[in-house]
This record gives sequence, C-alpha cells and structure tokens, in this order.
Amino acid sequence: MRKPIIIYLLVALLFQACSQPPQKQRSKDQPGEKTTFQTSNPWKPVTDVRADVAIVYSVKDHHRKGDLTFEQRVQTWRDKGYTTHFMTGIAWGEYQDYFTGKWDGKMHLDEGQVTQKGDTIWHGRMVPYIVPSMNFIRYMKESVIKRVIDAGIDAIYLEEPEFWARSGYSTAFKKEWKEYYGFDWRPQHESPENTYLSNKLKYHLYYRALNECFTFAKAYGKSKGMNVRCYVPTHSLVNYSQWMIVSPEASLASLPCVDGYIAQVWTGTSREPNFFNGQRKERVFETAFLEYGSMESMTAPTGRKMFFLTDPIEDWPRDWADYKKNYQATFAAQLLYPMIADYEVMPWPDRIYEGYYRTSANSDKKEQIPRFYSTQMQVMINTLNNMPLSQNKVSGSQGIGILMSNSLMFQRFPTHNGYEDPQLSNFYGQALPLLKRGVPVKTVHIENVSFAQTWKDVKILVMSYSNMKPMDKAAHDHIAEWVKKGGVLVYCGRDEDAFQSVQEWWNTGGNTFKAPSEHLFLKLGLKEPFKAGEYKYGNGKVCILRNDPKEFVLQENADTEFVNTIKRLYEAGSGSGALTFKNHFTLTRGPYEIISVVNENADQTPYTIRGKLIDLFDPEIPVLDEKQVNPGEQAFLYNIGSVKNPGTPQVLAAAARVYDEKVTRNGYSFVAKSPLNTNNVMRVLLPQKATRVEVTDATGKVLQSNTSWDDASKTLFLGFENNPEGVVIEVSW
Repeated sequence: MRKPIIIYLLVALLFQACSQPPQKQRSKDQPGEKTTFQTSNPWKPVTDVRADVAIVYSVKDHHRKGDLTFEQRVQTWRDKGYTTHFMTGIAWGEYQDYFTGKWDGKMHLDEGQVTQKGDTIWHGRMVPYIVPSMNFIRYMKESVIKRVIDAGIDAIYLEEPEFWARSGYSTAFKKEWKEYYGFDWRPQHESPENTYLSNKLKYHLYYRALNECFTFAKAYGKSKGMNVRCYVPTHSLVNYSQWMIVSPEASLASLPCVDGYIAQVWTGTSREPNFFNGQRKERVFETAFLEYGSMESMTAPTGRKMFFLTDPIEDWPRDWADYKKNYQATFAAQLLYPMIADYEVMPWPDRIYEGYYRTSANSDKKEQIPRFYSTQMQVMINTLNNMPLSQNKVSGSQGIGILMSNSLMFQRFPTHNGYEDPQLSNFYGQALPLLKRGVPVKTVHIENVSFAQTWKDVKILVMSYSNMKPMDKAAHDHIAEWVKKGGVLVYCGRDEDAFQSVQEWWNTGGNTFKAPSEHLFLKLGLKEPFKAGEYKYGNGKVCILRNDPKEFVLQENADTEFVNTIKRLYEAGSGSGALTFKNHFTLTRGPYEIISVVNENADQTPYTIRGKLIDLFDPEIPVLDEKQVNPGEQAFLYNIGSVKNPGTPQVLAAAARVYDEKVTRNGYSFVAKSPLNTNNVMRVLLPQKATRVEVTDATGKVLQSNTSWDDASKTLFLGFENNPEGVVIEVSW
C-alpha cells in the first residue's frame, strides 16, 4: 500500500531541519571547564581527581550515599573547589518514582522498550529503557531539570539517548507510531520498509525528548537569571551502528538548545570486533580512532563543544593488564585529534579507585587498582589539563574522507532478504584498508555537507549506500557541487540490499529511481546504466566500484583493487602528491609526542623517536634518549626539547595537579593535590641541581619522599604519597 505523501514530507522536514546551520547566538563556554569527570557519589579523599568540573550524577537522594540529598552531594564537591555540573540518562535512570506511579499516580512500566518476543529491555531493577513519551518528558522537566537548576547548576548533560533496534513492539511505541505517521503500527520484522519507518521514529522520539528538555532548561534557567548550557554524552555513530542502537547523533548539533557533546568512546566500545583481511578480531586503537573521528567531524562544522572521554577500565570485568593496554590505545587515539582539547578524564572514579578486578587474565584473584597503574593514569589525566590545541596534523597523507549518515543505524536489525553486514563491515571496508596502511582517513557526515567547513581539505570522498541511505536529496546537490569544483568521488556498492527499495524520496513524489545512487549519478552528469568505471564531472571525477565495501575486508587480500584505485586517484589529483603507506601515526601537540604503530601491516619495523623524552606511559616517568614503539603499541611522551621557556622552573609531568606555583631568584614552590592512597611521581625542570628539596603536608609536617637528579635533562624526579588536601614542595638551588 502506498503511503500518503504527507508522511514523507513530514519526515523530510524533520531531517531538513536537522541539517540547517546552527543559530549564531551561542552561549560562551565558561572558563575553567576543560576537564571533567562524572560521579554519583559525594566527595571522598580517594576520588578527588582534581579535574576542573565534577559532573554530579542523578537527582535521587541516596540512603547509601551517606544519607545525603542531591543538593548536599553537589555541595561536597563545591566545598572542595570544583565547578559542579549535572548528568543523568535520558533513555534510562533512577526514575522508579515515575514507573511505579509515585509521581503522577499511574504506573508507567508499560513505557519500556519491548522486543518482538514481548520482553522489556531493562537497564536495571525497575528501570526499563524508555519510550520517551511526552508524559515522561514532562516528568524529566518537573522532577529532574527544575530541581537541578534550583540547585544553582548551569550545565546539564542528558546522556545516551538510546533506542534499541530490536525493540519497537510496546503499546507505548505503537501509540507514538500512530501519532507520528497517521496510520497504524507495523511490525518492523515484516519488511525493510517497516524497519526503516520504525527506526526513523525511534530517532525522532529522542530528538524530540532532548529538544523539549533542553529548551525547557534554557528557558527556566533564564527565568532565574542563569545561562544554562546543555550537552549530550553519547556513543559514536560507529558504535551505535555496530551495537544496533538508534540515536539522534549528528542532527542534535543543529538544535539551538544543544551546546555540545561528550564523545563516549572507551575500551568497551572500541574493542568491539571488526573484520579486516578476512579476520574478525578486536582492533582497539583503529576503532577508537574512527570513533573519535566520527564525533569530531559530526560537530566541527557546527562549532559545538566536544569533550573526548576515555576510561581507565570498562564496564566489563577484566584484568588490570587488559585495562592498561587498551586505555593506552584509546588515550593515544583521542590525542591524535589536535583540534579537540576538552576532556572527560574518567567516568565513575569510585569504581576505578575502589573497585576490585582480576590481577591477571588467568586468575580469579581480585584487587583494587595497583599503585603503578593509578600513578600512570594520574600522570596521563593531568596532562589533559594542559593539552593544547594544535594546528599540526597527524602524520600521513591527508584528504581522504569516508561518508557517514545517521541512517547507518537504521539498517542493522533485523536482516532482510538475506543481506547481511557482519560487524558493520560495509563501513570498516571503506576505512580499515587505508587506516591499516597508515592513511589517517577522516569521516564526513552527510548531514553536514551543506557546511563549507565540512569539505575543507577533503580531496577524495569514499561512499556507499549499501549500509545507509540519504535522508535528504539536497545532500546530492552539495556532493555534486564539490565534485564539480575538483573533488574525487569513489562510490562503492552493488545497490542490492533490501533497503534500496523502501518507499522514500527517491521512489516517491514523481521520482522512480531504483536506488538513491541513481539520483546522485544523474546529478554528476552520468547516464544509465551507471556501470563501474571513471567519469569526469566539471573539474572533478567520479569512480564507481560495483563492490559492496564489506567485500574488501571479509576475505583475505580482497582490498588490493580498492586500495590501488584510491592511490591512483589520489596521486592523479593536482598537488596531492604521493599517497604514502606506512605503519604508524604520529602527532606533536606542544611538548607532547603521540605515537601509534599499527599491526597487520606489511611493515613490521618499530617506530623510533629520539630526544630528551619523558615516558608518560611509564609510572616511573623516566627520561629517555630514544623510544622504540612496536607494532600494535602506542607511546605518549613529553619532549623536554620543546619547552618554550626552559630557564623557568616548572613541573613537566606529575601524577597530581599542581597549584600555587611561586618562582623566586633561586627557589620554586608549589602545592600538589591528588587522591588519597596513590603515589605521586613528578619531573620538575630546574635551572640547576637542587640543594634543598622539602616536602610537607598542609600542616607543615615533613613527609617521606624520594628524589633523583637527571643532569642531562635538568630535571628533578620527585616521588611521595599523594594527599588531596595538598602536599607542599619547596625547592631551592
């Protein structure tokens, strides 16, 4: 049965609105909000991580949190000098008073997300993943957001707007379907079209929920003389697509009520296996690099603020060595984006510092975080307080983009007509053959092609409609215009998946295209039957490969033609130079050197860097003359030779945050603060060897410490037990 055209107009209008340029009047970021962490607990000396902002989680008054109300929990962090923000889930949370009828006298457990089998998808006890009805949105405004703003908090994070692709069978969802589409609900498993419509609705419901909640927050804040800022902590589009979750993602950046995001990328998301060279396995660094890249490119053209998150552990219980290895991989990946310099340094410090995890992979013995790892972690997170933005680019041939769309999330579940895309291989098939050869590919969001900034430095755009579809035909005008000006478009796809024929703009309203790519090819001056080959358009070029990208990675040595084609097109471009293949990525950001050497590469040689280098992944922070990084490993180094003012005493690296620095003619003093029950190590640059080093607590009591002098680097090594109340260091020479 043909759908009324009005439905498609409504859907088109929604996504057209999502792609509009952002409002010019945006709130300015507050100073001193570069680093953050999130916690549901009050301040404790063992979790005093000394980032700029403590994001207090949940408004629920917890009897197990020391009998403190939400407001009292907030105050404990303010009393220790923290700026306080607020976070809670928008798709789940401690909303038992809503579900059990305490709030409005009605039970709402029927508003959970439900699978085809009739099972509710739960996030916790009496906490389902939510179908965000207008009634639930009203509850969020009145019971959560209003209370937070009344507590004086002017930054709100509503995290993880998540609708599981396998859900969509509840009464609540059927009601929303009828209201949105104007006709009765249809089971998503029965046809690709039903799946597409179901996922579009899921997408819309969280777009609506965040728009409603944040618009209310800003208006209510304004009524109290406050400038409330609103952020969305969210997994990457890569991860949500792979995990079969639907979320608004890029479209939120066009809302005037959204000020930015937290990129929730960590070991747990990045270790999801993918295929390359016929092998399915974890590729944590490469996946993290693509995840952070998709978050950066999602917001760069819109000017929204982006915090990058890493986690020293993960949700899944494993051993400390596993956590350390993968933390280093994700940490290095985030630092390779030099135009992002705001960070959530960790979520849930309580579980990191106080949780018990296995001592080794083959042991059931558990212990709290080892001192060597907490020291290393604290060295790493304290660099983020000083991490500069940089105009430098990650090493390698620049200018190759992979096109993405929010509709990547729409085709993942269920499978139709036998067409499968294992582990999101149609995406990774475009990216990994290049990334694994040392080419720093970037992602480009089709939702952002109307922004000139999106196309900056893109020379070749690789795309496929095998795993996503263009929701707005206007995107093809912008792509065609870019090609006409000299861009090179590489289209990979057989256009045979079941979603090519869903009733959409390319086959309704007078259009009769069998696939959306046909509309694009006509815009590019091509004529049917659109066979594989190369075609000129204006000053640019179009190359059609009639392979689905998954074919490049699901079999061994199947990516050669794809890679050679990209190389030939890249080198034929004016001024592009050679497409360089290598086995490493490097970036210099101020004094910091970030290095990652990839494995599964023909080149198995280590990468070597020389200089006066502090190894920031080593809890002893040694000074090295040379660092070798092996394939499959990363390095994070402080280059002492890059210090701009080497004659000035300064802390170069520390497992604590430094305050109250004072420099005299022959002396230097400061205060170091970090969590209780951890070891501090630091490298202090001095004009000459110290004759006196005194370490005392806040009361003046002398503390035990160990020191050593490295004459070649003119650095003092200093180690002692950390104290969140502050350790006073006085050095003279």
